Amino acid sequence: MRRIAALIVSACLLLAPMVAAAQVNSLPSQPHLLVRGKGEREVLPDRFRISVELEQKDASPETARSRVQADAATVLALFKAQHALPDTVEASSLSIAPSSRYVDGREVFEGTRVSRTLAATFGRLEQVRAVLGGLKTSEHVRVSGIQPSYSDEVRVRGELKRQAAEQTRVTARNLADAYGVRLGGLYTISEVAPNFAYGIQAGSWGESRRGGFAPAPPAPAANVLEKGEARPSDAESLEAGSITLTEYVYAVFLIAP
Repeated sequence: MRRIAALIVSACLLLAPMVAAAQVNSLPSQPHLLVRGKGEREVLPDRFRISVELEQKDASPETARSRVQADAATVLALFKAQHALPDTVEASSLSIAPSSRYVDGREVFEGTRVSRTLAATFGRLEQVRAVLGGLKTSEHVRVSGIQPSYSDEVRVRGELKRQAAEQTRVTARNLADAYGVRLGGLYTISEVAPNFAYGIQAGSWGESRRGGFAPAPPAPAANVLEKGEARPSDAESLEAGSITLTEYVYAVFLIAP
């Protein structure tokens, strides 16, 4: 009997964290106000990360490996010449795998595929343009993407969270005044929308789309080179747009009796 009781207690202890996690993201049974705060800011990127994929296929694994290594040396030298930021140059390990294709429903061995990915971050857009201008892209050397970022993003997001939290307090007070009720204490505050049956998902409040249609997808970025293409104009057309940083805070305030 004692053993059964001990097992029951152990099970309850294991379930406690899950129950607590569910309660954090739930709504109270008493009257309440659920509000969302939003902090948003546009910043200009000051970091630009470029990724280059290298790949070779050959019947001889050593031949494919040596070609990839030669291409890697060329790309790394270009990164160094354009003064990539310290400690941002990354080179993945070599990936070696058999390569085959299907002909008339039959798998045909082509050789060995050797691949590697190189990446580096630069502090000026001109440096990225110079890297693009110096690269000779082909089916063996491909620019897989350029990712802009903001070096002070952590600090800005902290400020946006505080703005969003303050907005929830203002919104809750205004709603309480509008309905002639008295605002009670704060029940929960979270970056994740509470789990409720209203059909509203995180980040979608008050942002309905006109006509019910989803916005059109953005135009393809000019800073991404397609496989097998080498366009000299890409180095000239690369431009840096702004980055929108957004933070949401969800708060539940009780309504005083």
